[in-house]
Amino acid sequence: MTQRERREYLINYLLNENSQYKDIEVPQADDEQKYLFRSLVNVRQPLPASDEFLKIQDEYLAEENRSRGITDIADLEAVADHEDLFLWRGDITTLKVDAIVNAANSGMTGCWHPNHSCIDNCIHTFAGIQLRSVCADIIQKQGHEEPTGQAKITPAFNLPSKYVLHTVGPIISGELSKQDFELLASCYRNCLTLAKEKVCTSIAFCCISTGVFRFPADRAAEIAVETVQEWKEENEMSGSSPNMTQGKMKVVFNVFSEKDEMIYRRVLNERN
Repeated sequence: MTQRERREYLINYLLNENSQYKDIEVPQADDEQKYLFRSLVNVRQPLPASDEFLKIQDEYLAEENRSRGITDIADLEAVADHEDLFLWRGDITTLKVDAIVNAANSGMTGCWHPNHSCIDNCIHTFAGIQLRSVCADIIQKQGHEEPTGQAKITPAFNLPSKYVLHTVGPIISGELSKQDFELLASCYRNCLTLAKEKVCTSIAFCCISTGVFRFPADRAAEIAVETVQEWKEENEMSGSSPNMTQGKMKVVFNVFSEKDEMIYRRVLNERN
């Protein structure tokens, strides 16, 4: 099947799942088809799908993800004076590391707003429908929404990473409090600990809580870098032996804007 044939199969399958979509026609333009496919995925309940659908979806997403370009952590340069800390501006769903971090909501089943640009939406879109189902199972088994500051780990399915770490950052509605600082730091610590348990050698953090959750970007970056460095000091080998880097995890601070890149570069330079 061509990529267009795969996409049209997937769209028709998703339309036929719901009688409310019976009057929707599949557009001819590729961009409009991609928009419709993503919209249908974003609003789909975490239900089973046929083996054929999953096979074709995985083939389609594998090609889509390749066409968007994959960045391997092996090709990144560490920040000066930080041998295992990296700063990278780009789309985290195209980054090949062992684990990427998703700024999730408490429901942990992804963003349900069609074609929204948030990281939660992008990760669930390009991972495939399996990710929402796995996250829904986690929430169902634990019997409550995901607490702020905690983390869960799942397969990444069709993303170039191996795992996705889902963490809910604090939502800021007034002045910052000590609890806000502690909860954000907890997000980073718990993600690192879960990644270590899965023997990950690399992890990429997005800017947790700084979007619609309104945590000030400057302070969030300071907490992120400080917490990562403290965790690494407490959990990784040190010394002067030839094996001193054994067990050290590479950490990427992923940003999407030039402004955030400047903030992180300043913070990292200050913490040499």
